Amino acid sequence: MEEMEEELKCPVCGSFYREPIILPCSHNLCQACARNILVQTPESESPQSRRASGSGVSDYDYLDLDKMSLYSEADSGYGSYGGFASAPTTPCQRSPNGVRVFPPAMPPPATHLSPALASVPRNSCITCPQCHRSLILDDRGLRGFPKNRVLEGVIDRYQQSKAAALKCQLCEKAPKEATVMCEQCDVFYCDPCRLRCHPPRGPLAKHRLVPPAQGRVSRRLSPRKVSTCTDHELENHSMYCVQCKMPVCYQCLEEGKHSSHEVKALGAMWKLHKSQLSQALNGLSDRAKEAKEFLVQLRNMVQQIQENSVEFEACLVAQCDALIDALNRRKAQLLARVNKEHEHKLKVVRDQISHCTVKLRQTTGLMEYCLEVIKENDPSGFLQISDALIRRVHLTEDQWGKGTLTPRMTTDFDLSLDNSPLLQSIHQLDFMQMKVAWFAFDPGSAHSDIIFSNDNLTVTCSSYDDRVVLGKTGFSKGVHYWELTVDRYDNHPDPAFGVARIDVMKDVMLGKDDKAWAMYVDNNRSWFMHNNSHTNRTEGGITKGATVGVLLDLNRKTLTFFINDEQQGPIAFENVEGLFFPAVSLNRNVQVTLHTGLPVPDFYSSRASIA
Repeated sequence: MEEMEEELKCPVCGSFYREPIILPCSHNLCQACARNILVQTPESESPQSRRASGSGVSDYDYLDLDKMSLYSEADSGYGSYGGFASAPTTPCQRSPNGVRVFPPAMPPPATHLSPALASVPRNSCITCPQCHRSLILDDRGLRGFPKNRVLEGVIDRYQQSKAAALKCQLCEKAPKEATVMCEQCDVFYCDPCRLRCHPPRGPLAKHRLVPPAQGRVSRRLSPRKVSTCTDHELENHSMYCVQCKMPVCYQCLEEGKHSSHEVKALGAMWKLHKSQLSQALNGLSDRAKEAKEFLVQLRNMVQQIQENSVEFEACLVAQCDALIDALNRRKAQLLARVNKEHEHKLKVVRDQISHCTVKLRQTTGLMEYCLEVIKENDPSGFLQISDALIRRVHLTEDQWGKGTLTPRMTTDFDLSLDNSPLLQSIHQLDFMQMKVAWFAFDPGSAHSDIIFSNDNLTVTCSSYDDRVVLGKTGFSKGVHYWELTVDRYDNHPDPAFGVARIDVMKDVMLGKDDKAWAMYVDNNRSWFMHNNSHTNRTEGGITKGATVGVLLDLNRKTLTFFINDEQQGPIAFENVEGLFFPAVSLNRNVQVTLHTGLPVPDFYSSRASIA
């Protein structure tokens, strides 16, 4: 029942309704709160004064002012009186909802009625704080609104059910909390006293035991208040006006405005409306049940999202770790090659050092021997060996002159690590959308002549030569469809549309190498091209405003093209596998805009399901 509490509180004071009245908009207010939010309309602006002054306003304009709701000029929901010729003469304040209210310090005029029902100033207006509809009170003031006796009864029962727990009436010392009440005995019992004083046998077996809260309500519930007619305070409601949808009394039928209306018995309409409310509640109950099930589903989704997030993060970490492991293995292989080259260079240099050392030692020995021979004073002995020594000296000199003094190995390592493709792949590393993909063109991998705009969704070129630009997202599975609209098309160029590998050539038309699969098209016809092979010439070209669609079906391993929602030629390429990026090649005569996040065309989906 706690969820019902907000329904039982006044929107003005925030407390439980006290003597609630029903406004014509079907919302409720405390009588005192209704008095506090009254607004006084200046006399000069009242309907009566306008008619008396002959201001040109017909009776029709104010025919239903007393009974119908009025809206302000700005549809703000409050009565707007800022444009009146004269301000209210009664001092007033502003309530939190922005309307003028009488100060609570001003005492109401002396009257035999309660303060809430005391007479109100003429031409008073009240604004419902819930639906913000405004209406002007008639001469009866707040007494013209019916009292909501049903709401009073509901509040009374609710407050009684929220009261402190009842105690057993038969405990001699410290009373225990009551567990049942006997409706016949009108006594509250705890369990021990009930077994001792009210055994379930004999005449007591026929007594009805109820929970304490239910017994308290039945004991304290005051007799049902009989609602009286708002027009005839001494008459009780006895019939129901079908046209006005309100209870009426006998005098209303005899002499009042309901005399010509269709009426029905109050009891019959009471039962009928209870039945209708019950049926409406059944539908609302179904919706509430669905809402509870939906909340359970959402809470389960929260749990599932958390579990999937943990699982996905673990998978991502594992994939990145696998990449790092692969990079470390490749690093070890490359380091092994460097070490091998290092050892080879050292061996060659050391062998050359050893060879030169031996040669130098031989040369030095020959030189020392020759110097000693030159010191010989025996001419005949010197001449016997001089020719041979001269030949040996020349031969040794010639041996040093044949590149012997040139290093056989350089100190530089003739190895250069080409890491740019890997770095580019790392920069391109991203999540692949498995359903509908949203992506833009990628400035990082595009040719430098490509010009980007519109958040990288629109591209053109500064060169007369064809230049290639790729999309940011790559696809390796699933079915994906995107479109490109031709914003500018001058001098009949041949732009190409399709898919490509990340390392496709960027300075030639798409499809010239074996890294791209494309359709290039002019204003009259189109061709498919891969690895510079042109196939399937098809009539029908593009102009400014045309739309080119690209359908990549990696489930069926096909690539298909469309122009203005019509398939262009047969299936362009089959057996396409791997990672593909959307691609376009164009020159300065063409400008295109990319449209992504599109569903697969219906006719293709139905055809694929049949297949």
